Amino acid sequence: MAGTLYGLGIGPGDPDLITLKALNILQAAPVIAYPAPVGKPSLARSIVEKHLPGGQDEIKIDTPMIPGDFPANDVYDQYSEEIAQRLTDGKDVAVLCEGDPFFFGSFMYIYARLADRFETRVVPGVSSAMASCCQLGVPITSRADVLTILPAPLPSEDLLERLQLCDAAIIMKVGRHFAKVRDVIGTLGLSEHAYYIEHATMETQKMMSLDEATFEKAPYFSMIIVHKRGEAWK
Repeated sequence: MAGTLYGLGIGPGDPDLITLKALNILQAAPVIAYPAPVGKPSLARSIVEKHLPGGQDEIKIDTPMIPGDFPANDVYDQYSEEIAQRLTDGKDVAVLCEGDPFFFGSFMYIYARLADRFETRVVPGVSSAMASCCQLGVPITSRADVLTILPAPLPSEDLLERLQLCDAAIIMKVGRHFAKVRDVIGTLGLSEHAYYIEHATMETQKMMSLDEATFEKAPYFSMIIVHKRGEAWK
């Protein structure tokens, strides 16, 4: 009998924000798999490290982080087959995914390749977007507010157009696009209602108003949150 494939949302970074369901599966699975930049440690594994029981088979999914080339299809083809072999051997495999597996999550690329071949269960996790709002103390929607999630790599004109059509926005994957996004928000006159956060819930977390963020680049795990009224609950 084949094993079960699990996509575990392990939260935004704080090890205590993993759900009880994900924790139980994590500790029971004989095999865990997790993404990592080539030549670097895995953030996903570091998040759950204190929860690992030891003795598990581990599959490190070495992923090149090259702008414009993600996801790396050949990488996910290769590691999907490695995971498939463990499943065929009757072993459950838990694939770790920062945040939520289906919200900009890397697990979706494994899911697309294996879900029609093996029993698959996806466990939702606390997303970085919602965690960031809580860390900042910025309620992001109320009543009939329209919230838009935007990836920062979009062209400036697309960001400008979409920001004008919503009440609130969470802009993800800011990184090297920080200056562009800041300029767009400034053009719309929304800077005083915008906030910046990086590495939400982690020990390296930093957060500030967008006006205070005078640098030109930001880490990959950073985002900007903006509400046109300034405060959603008023």
